[in-house]
Amino acid sequence: MRLLALVALAGLMAGCRESVEGRFIYYPSRSVTVDPSSVGLRFRELLFPAADGVRLHGWLIPGRRPTTLLYSHGNAGNIADRLSIARLLVDQLGVGVFLYDYRGFGKSEGAPSEAGLVRDAHGALAALLREGVAADDVVYFGRSLGAAVTVDLALDAPPRGVVLESPFASVRAVADAVVPGAGRLFHTRFDSLAKIGRLHAPLLILHSDVDQTIPYSQGRALFVAAPEPKTFFTIRGARHYEMEATWPEYWAAWRTFLASLPRPVPSPARPPEAKHQ
Repeated sequence: MRLLALVALAGLMAGCRESVEGRFIYYPSRSVTVDPSSVGLRFRELLFPAADGVRLHGWLIPGRRPTTLLYSHGNAGNIADRLSIARLLVDQLGVGVFLYDYRGFGKSEGAPSEAGLVRDAHGALAALLREGVAADDVVYFGRSLGAAVTVDLALDAPPRGVVLESPFASVRAVADAVVPGAGRLFHTRFDSLAKIGRLHAPLLILHSDVDQTIPYSQGRALFVAAPEPKTFFTIRGARHYEMEATWPEYWAAWRTFLASLPRPVPSPARPPEAKHQ
């Protein structure tokens, strides 16, 4: 990671800012050789437009309960690499999961960018609602880079709840944590720390105390800056990309948070219309 940062820094100083910056932040894979059936999950394959019309790809996996997680993944691979995560979420929580790929990842068209990924999240939310999932049953879940995408989406379209795992304060903060001073060279911001104070949804943040990729202190900083209601759970001794069935306290934190979310208030019944004679 430090070597990559130094290479990126040298490239930026040499004047090829955009190409090097993109390679430092995004590591997409186009190869999708498996689908949710490979881990025993039923699913519907969706092709849908982003908010600006870019063609995207995703898998909607039903759960045992109405709640569906809109899952925004990290900066590498594609949704085929998140099937074990989807299996755990369905098994442990009973929720549905909508996995979608950002532009330039997997079978989604285009090339990734900060504004583009946020448009992709908006497109994924719209697609989920078109599939018949009620807005009140959608909880946003973002991990790593996906946590930043999720914060942006939640500010524009507040959900019933937001879960962020291994979030960073900003791209610049991550770069500075690797090479002090490097952050000022990056145009890409994903500045969640500056935005999260405007969040209008219950929040759960999960972060490992030994995260080797995103410093634990950045997850804590986001938590401090976020408004109530909010909960922070420390994952003890796990690597950045881990999620295990054998973490009872972790899954208990999830279940407690989901159970605490306010139920939607039913709309009042409309009085019958008067008949005109």
